[in-house]
Amino acid sequence: MESTNALGEFLRARRDLVRPEDVGIGGGGPRRVPGLRREEVAALAGISADYYLRLEQGRDRNPSVQVLQAVARVLRLDADATGHLIGLAGTRPASRPRGARSGGGARHAPPREEVPPSILQLIQGWTHNPAYVQNRLTDVLAVNSLASALSPNYSLGVNLLRAVLLDPAERRLRRDWEETTAEGVAGLRAGAGPEVDDPGLVELVDELSLHSERFRYLWGRHDVRLHKSRVSHLSHPQVGDIDLQSDKLAITGTEGLVLVVFHAAPGSRSAELLDILGSLAVPGGQGSEREAR
Repeated sequence: MESTNALGEFLRARRDLVRPEDVGIGGGGPRRVPGLRREEVAALAGISADYYLRLEQGRDRNPSVQVLQAVARVLRLDADATGHLIGLAGTRPASRPRGARSGGGARHAPPREEVPPSILQLIQGWTHNPAYVQNRLTDVLAVNSLASALSPNYSLGVNLLRAVLLDPAERRLRRDWEETTAEGVAGLRAGAGPEVDDPGLVELVDELSLHSERFRYLWGRHDVRLHKSRVSHLSHPQVGDIDLQSDKLAITGTEGLVLVVFHAAPGSRSAELLDILGSLAVPGGQGSEREAR
């Protein structure tokens, strides 16, 4: 897990990813750093090199938004990453204790986070739309039977990022595994925000860093991506290749819970396959439509 200087870690990682030619810097002979030098970032952002050094070293914890936006432009950050940068520079709220997690296993007890009863009723009533609820660490807190039919890892208590990265069956399921893992890790960082010392996050990051080279690479990039719609490309062992739109919807009034809904284009082959999969699913299998307690 990284140091408590989350702002500096982020700036250094993102600085390493910007090529000099991307910002109009050419020549200059051999370079000892893979990306931009500190003084180059400072000059392009219109601030002193000493001030930028203090930012990276964590000695200035209250830079202005204008300065951070200027740095973000130099580092070629998108809106999500810029917002993350500004959040890291703000006053970090005290971490809230979370439920204990088991170590090493594929499944563990999720934290006690309440899924609104109306959301549970909603997803239980969907017979053509796989759906589940996850927290910001990607623990599954509620799921309907059709989602469980898509993958056994859509089950209560499973951490989806851990499953996607470490379960060979999950990798075979996902034809877009590299894109899925990149978005998952970037989403985890976005969800964590400045709370890098949250015990649940620390445990998850430590475990995945130990067991997944892919995670170590992606986490080191410090990519940030908020929840967005995407198409999931699956190769299901029962129905074959199926392409599903997935939408992630924030559940208001909760601590970062997200409702994820899959759907296929009406009349498409994927819609037909989803209907077939639904007919094969055992209603109420594994208690899948209950909330995690």
